[in-house]
Amino acid sequence: MLLRLVAEFDLQRDVVPWLAARGWAAALDTSENSSALYVVNVERNGKILYTWKGNQRNTHIGLYDRQTKQNEHLYMFERDLHIISCSVNSERTLLAVSFRQYTEEERVSQLLQSVSKYLTLLIEIHPINNVRVLKAVDSCVRVQFLYLDEGRHTSTESHLLLASEDKYIEQFDIHVVAEEEHKVVIQNSGQLPRARVADDLIWAQWDMMEQRLFYIVPKESRNTLKCVQFYPGENFNSVLESHLDISVHDTRLKLVNFGYDYCQDQEVAPKSLNLQVFTSKAGGLCVCCSLASDIPNEITYSIYFLHKGYNKTFTVSLERAETHQLKEVAFLNLDYYVAAYLPGQFLHLLNIQHPDLLCYSLFLTGENARIDMLPNCSIQSPLVSTILDCCAGSIYAVSISDSALLQFLQNSKQDSERLAALHCALLYVGSTTDLEMQIIWWISENLSTCLTFDPIQEFIIASLHCRMCPEMHNLDKLLPYTSLLDWIGVIPGVTCATDIISLPILEVQNSKGFWDKLNSNLESVKYAEPHLHYHNNVLRREWLNLSEEKEERRTTAYLRNIFENAKKVLSHLDTWDCEERLTPLFQEEDYQQQLLMGLMVAQLKDHLMRHLQYVGKKKIDQIVLDYVANLLNLIHRMMKEVWRRYQLHSCIFCFDKRGSAAEFAVFHIMSRILEAANGMCLPLPPGFHTLHLGLGVRCLPLHTLLHYIDNGVLHLTETCVRKLLKDLDNTEKNEKLKFSIITRLPEALGQKVHHFWNHPINANFIARKYVKLLLEKLGNRQYSRPAPERHSVPVEFLPLNYLTNMLAEIENQGLHPCEKQDQVNVRFVEETALRHTMMLLGLKYS
Repeated sequence: MLLRLVAEFDLQRDVVPWLAARGWAAALDTSENSSALYVVNVERNGKILYTWKGNQRNTHIGLYDRQTKQNEHLYMFERDLHIISCSVNSERTLLAVSFRQYTEEERVSQLLQSVSKYLTLLIEIHPINNVRVLKAVDSCVRVQFLYLDEGRHTSTESHLLLASEDKYIEQFDIHVVAEEEHKVVIQNSGQLPRARVADDLIWAQWDMMEQRLFYIVPKESRNTLKCVQFYPGENFNSVLESHLDISVHDTRLKLVNFGYDYCQDQEVAPKSLNLQVFTSKAGGLCVCCSLASDIPNEITYSIYFLHKGYNKTFTVSLERAETHQLKEVAFLNLDYYVAAYLPGQFLHLLNIQHPDLLCYSLFLTGENARIDMLPNCSIQSPLVSTILDCCAGSIYAVSISDSALLQFLQNSKQDSERLAALHCALLYVGSTTDLEMQIIWWISENLSTCLTFDPIQEFIIASLHCRMCPEMHNLDKLLPYTSLLDWIGVIPGVTCATDIISLPILEVQNSKGFWDKLNSNLESVKYAEPHLHYHNNVLRREWLNLSEEKEERRTTAYLRNIFENAKKVLSHLDTWDCEERLTPLFQEEDYQQQLLMGLMVAQLKDHLMRHLQYVGKKKIDQIVLDYVANLLNLIHRMMKEVWRRYQLHSCIFCFDKRGSAAEFAVFHIMSRILEAANGMCLPLPPGFHTLHLGLGVRCLPLHTLLHYIDNGVLHLTETCVRKLLKDLDNTEKNEKLKFSIITRLPEALGQKVHHFWNHPINANFIARKYVKLLLEKLGNRQYSRPAPERHSVPVEFLPLNYLTNMLAEIENQGLHPCEKQDQVNVRFVEETALRHTMMLLGLKYS
């Protein structure tokens, strides 16, 4: 079971014992009174209102405070009533109640046609005092106090919303005064001031946390979603309008989060509008709607991602559909996800932040989709990550279980499931040391099973996104969250249709909070959001160009700045990485990786400054350094975890033994890390190639090792080559290995390490290469230098004499190709040639 539910409130656990202690629970024990105790509302401050029938069939209203875990009796009606809606103000001085006085049958049988069917009252409860009738009508009314600012004007005024079945919502302004002995009474003796909030609506939803009202009105040929925001000390303002192409068959008003009417929930019309609006902290705005389907064994629902400008309609073929068990889809708000849940069938977690690719949404069936505590669909999601089971009277905090998610990841057979679970773990659950370790271990075991994406790339990019984006608003639009550009996979049994919709119109000025973030999301869509994300195309091209430049051009001011950037990253990493590092990572210089590191800093900085013009340069510098340092640290973390899992140690730099099976496995993982980094042009920690080459020498046969070197999988580094030349003895096998390595060294690196192998083969190779270079430079006569020192006793070998004289003449013209190595000159070539000739003749050279 992927979703973890923790009961924060339960009527049987938190209320019934309190009622029993006061003698009020006897009426709850009979089976015909199963609806005698139920929740009627959840206020913004977390307080829960419930009602029950007393021993004399009196109707009581109580309050449970989830913070103090205390119950409080608020009011009692001395008759049997059905409470429809109830709300208490933040100071607990006023109580608004809407109830049904009589059923239609009771009114006819008792000749009460002139008596209103429904009554709405405003009651003073601090202490219990006056009762004022707000509505006496034949249509159902719901009530809800506003909780605008609990620290301002809390003792003198309250505001109450009334939502009528006659398709209107109005606001009452109530002023109170404190009299003697702390008695609080309503100040107005006449009618209360009121204002019409909305008219002709067919659906409305109250957002208790943000104090805003969403509602739908028919307009022209389609329905229009509107939103009213209530502000402290101000009137309400219309802030949003969006056209929705949703057909409504039932014209009755549907209210969401205006209290919870138990009896009405039991009699929901099969064609009623099942629609909810969800918002996220990051400025996401979604409309979730379950649509009636004429095809048996099919469920259809749509998610309108208003902040992205499109909607997705899903049609699910049910495997074992039983008509009497099917109920409407329930929608849950998990902030980063919207969940569509049908008990016994499926649980669909839709990614709000990145809904464009279906592979980031989890579709679960069977045991993974089961939620034990929610056997039916009489549930609501009044708060983010909160579920109210209206039938059971229970409130649960809902979250995604780390352990169940990892289990699902390990058991997944499809790439879409693996990718969705991986992103869910890294971006929703959040990176922790233990979770990262478990994911790294899974990646190391499943490198060959993921066919449509690279799990290493996704781990690095998603982890970076999770670590960096909380630092600043809008970073999530500028930093990549995936390595994928497209996804063509499908979910078995589910079809998805995507439609472009018009963007909502924001009517709010100087927006703050959620509205500012929503506005930013809408602006991103207008300016083609995918193009805002940083990508590596320019970085790769620039890196390749600079890598091929001659050494004498590497001292320009531009390159000095690039390498200064790299130094800042490494020194920045030193300040907050106190863990023991894996030798030799970060302990040697790597020109190519430091060049790439510095270039990434420069280009990422330019990218952010172009789109975050309101942010100071110092802050952007810090973000960029954090990003590249975190990137290097993540790769180091992966290698450390793999090292730990396979129980490797520093013996990999002892070349006298062959590598073990564990070392070969680690070598394979390092090769995949290198492939992933090359694919996205990501820098590697300095020393990576040395470690990789050391494992390759131990694990691979010579021909495979050379093949890997020739194809760029293994990179020859000074540290590893120097150790190999010094530590290995000169057996025939080792001589072959050393010579193969020497012949593949770049010229600059060869000049640094060739003297570590004091062997005729090496001397012969160096001499041949020197002669070749010297002859290639023939013709360039710009410099002059003195002739090299010659043997005092001339060698009587005419061919050699001729060659050395010619080479000396070329050297004398200033064409010395190895100026930094004075020991390599014509004399060195002459001595090497004589030694090699004497060896071939079997003679002793002195």
